[in-house]
Amino acid sequence: MNKQPRDVEKKDISVVDSSVAKKSMMGTSIGNAMEWFDFGIYSFLAVTIGKVFFPEIDPSFQLIYAFATFAVAFIARPLGGMFFGMMGDRIGRKNVLAITMILMSAATLSIGLIPSFAAIGITAQVLLLLARLVQGFSTGGEYAGAMTYIAESTPDKNRSFMASGLEVGTLVGFIAGAGLVTLLTSILGSETMVDWGWRIPFFIAAPLGIIGFYFRNHLDETPAFEAMNRTIEERKEHSSLREIFAEHWKALLICTAIVIFYNVMSYTVLTYMPSYMSEELGYSEQKGLLLLVLVMIAMVPMVLVMGHLSDRFGRNRILKAGLLGAIILSIPAFMLVRSGNIYAAFFGLLILGALLSTLQGSLPATLPSLFFTKVRYGALAITYNTATSLFGGTTPLLVAWLVSITDNKMVPAFYLMGMCAFGIVVVTLFVRETAGRSLRGSAPVVEHPSEINEVLKNPEKAYWWHDEAKPTGKGSLDKGLMTSLLQKH
Repeated sequence: MNKQPRDVEKKDISVVDSSVAKKSMMGTSIGNAMEWFDFGIYSFLAVTIGKVFFPEIDPSFQLIYAFATFAVAFIARPLGGMFFGMMGDRIGRKNVLAITMILMSAATLSIGLIPSFAAIGITAQVLLLLARLVQGFSTGGEYAGAMTYIAESTPDKNRSFMASGLEVGTLVGFIAGAGLVTLLTSILGSETMVDWGWRIPFFIAAPLGIIGFYFRNHLDETPAFEAMNRTIEERKEHSSLREIFAEHWKALLICTAIVIFYNVMSYTVLTYMPSYMSEELGYSEQKGLLLLVLVMIAMVPMVLVMGHLSDRFGRNRILKAGLLGAIILSIPAFMLVRSGNIYAAFFGLLILGALLSTLQGSLPATLPSLFFTKVRYGALAITYNTATSLFGGTTPLLVAWLVSITDNKMVPAFYLMGMCAFGIVVVTLFVRETAGRSLRGSAPVVEHPSEINEVLKNPEKAYWWHDEAKPTGKGSLDKGLMTSLLQKH
């Protein structure tokens, strides 16, 4: 039975000033860029790290061991997601995002300080493993928190565009990391990079962490959390793991399925491809990284455009177009990358990057919309990080292993196609369109008071209603979210 929206009153509708929304987007995105610079430089230095920390391993397996250490950080991500997610639903989104920023910077800096295997033997590998676990624990609270923060701080009509700024921050962090590694390799040479040059990007983590912490610490708390927290203080109610799994299991499963195909595509393109090009196809390390940097630069405007199109035409349409395109174009794209021609390889990477941008422009707004405010951070962090750990972070390791045992260099394309086919099924059957509608259980949010009358005339277009998983068992609309907290700005 479809639930009809109740009568909407003017006082129910929140007004978010555009300048406040932009400040929230910029502050979160800049912090996200800093954090993903820290996290990404490891993947761009995977070949070098394999030589530094696993010199006793056969050279043909060094990359696999380096990616295994990369993947091990994802063991800690679900734990970090659970810890920081539940904390974020209790003490606030912005406070937790500031904590994760400092923790990530400290862990990244520590990697640059670890002596090589030649100096201290297996202890170096253990210390590297521990540092990666701390990185993973921190990341567990980062991305889900950033998505939650932006989703709760932006108007309904342009939430996808604003949230796509988060992925722009991720790309900028990756671009800075890959660009720095490429520059250092070009200046110092591969031998010097193995000797000591690889440490430089990790040392930069400390000042970047301070900058990121400054931006995060000066953000305002989201209006949705402030309103919810006020009513929770009155009722003494907080979300619990039992509530998340017992009352929101369907949303958890849908979110997990989405994150699986999203992260397989993301980690294949942004993490695995540089090493694939150097180790499997014979490109020089700096040439492979340079091509990826150029593609990521081109993706920045693409992601913003896809975010805008998602708001205008619907997130699901953009999602399915990108997934279908990946099924059709993955093999041609990988054939171009394998051609040996540098221009053809760039075009092949650009095709993969453009397809990935359709997901990056739409999903950061789609995922937070699956959950109610009371459990949004915790539920999103748990599902996102568990799915990422099982299928995203292991993608480089799994694909590298499959290529080695099959001796088929087209395996990454086949794996990508299979996951995107799975994605189309998930989006078509289980993901409701949420573009232009309020967050689940929340009142509509508009950018200007003049838009209120339009919402009052068409409430069914503003609300996203579900019969399942009521936030408190007392109704499907979060109480306390009816106030216009941001009007004061």
